[in-house]
Amino acid sequence: MKRWTTGQVAKQRNISVRTLRYYDQIDLLKPSFKDDSGRRLYTEEDLFHLEKIMILKSLSLPLEDMRDLLDKLTYKQILVSHYNYLQEQLSKLQTSISNTTSLINMIDLEESLSWEQVAQLVRVSTQTGAKKWTDYFQEEEKALLQKSLPNISQNNETTRRYMALLRRIERCMKHRIPPESEEGYEIGREFIHLTKETFQGDAELEEKFWEVRKRPAEETGLYPVSQEALEFVDRCIAYAEETQPPSSIEKVSPSVAPQWNEQ
Repeated sequence: MKRWTTGQVAKQRNISVRTLRYYDQIDLLKPSFKDDSGRRLYTEEDLFHLEKIMILKSLSLPLEDMRDLLDKLTYKQILVSHYNYLQEQLSKLQTSISNTTSLINMIDLEESLSWEQVAQLVRVSTQTGAKKWTDYFQEEEKALLQKSLPNISQNNETTRRYMALLRRIERCMKHRIPPESEEGYEIGREFIHLTKETFQGDAELEEKFWEVRKRPAEETGLYPVSQEALEFVDRCIAYAEETQPPSSIEKVSPSVAPQWNEQ
């Protein structure tokens, strides 16, 4: 039977020798053998016991509680508990990543990020039981929209394209460039193209989403876009549709863009 010294166990498990001696003193993990010189020797069963202790310790359990659990729980039960704990931590981390990504994207869209915007994001992310935009759609519609809508908490290609357009719109409004201009025409064309991709030609779904989009952001969880910007987009799309030959651009509802999904 193979046996390991305290130093060898400490090195293998990345734990201090002092900690192993302390576990021995409090009867949490006593080595199964000692040689003639008094050296502690651990068996494979002891190492499994130590692994249980390390897992339970990662769950923030007090040492005195571990002593009772170690004999009652199997190794698999401890692993399942640890897995559930990690899943919970992962969910919290993913939420933090999404919120941080949202703030980064908001800063990219805005010249300055107001406290009201930050507070609104926090409120939306912590609300429970509130009705969200997804609640207005059937499962099939919801699946399509969640896959295709830009999401400010992500950094995918669709989101980047919408962000680029929103920045162009803000620049146009800031420098008083009208929608009925070359820049407005290009913005309108791009929105028409993106809208077609988003709704896959489903005009009914497009209109249904727009009705939800007009509701307050606090109610839907969608990224708030100013009425001024929406009206600018309306005019850009209308100008692009009127200027471009009907055969080359499909008409879309001018008020559908931009479709920002914050959650």
